[in-house]
Amino acid sequence: MELNYIEHIGIAVKDLPSAIGYYEDILGLRCYSIEEVKDQKVKTAFFKIGQTKIELLESTSPDGPIGKFIEKKGEGIHHIAFAVNNIETQLGNAASKGIHLIDEKPRKGAEGLEIAFLHPRSTFGVLTELCENKKQL
Repeated sequence: MELNYIEHIGIAVKDLPSAIGYYEDILGLRCYSIEEVKDQKVKTAFFKIGQTKIELLESTSPDGPIGKFIEKKGEGIHHIAFAVNNIETQLGNAASKGIHLIDEKPRKGAEGLEIAFLHPRSTFGVLTELCENKKQL
């Protein structure tokens, strides 16, 4: 697999406005984007520190992936995302090496990225997201 950099770290939160307040008022970061991704039942807020982003994730439905995650594990780090080129090729390479894919094909994610997840049972317990910004190509 060819990774370019850490694109973002996803953090599951119960209350997006309160979490934004912490990141802005205590850590001194600036939220530059809030977006709802309806098909994933999530509302996101983004902060940038260096080249890496922090993505706060608040569930818009208890049966959404973030709602289920918080119910099971509580708030905290949900996933790590890596920027890649040729996401389809990267998924194929991962699958050929026995990695269990959550997404066999990329789908639209926040900020217009093409995204796909690798299952944590194949990645030592870490939900791993691959992201490609096809607009930059």
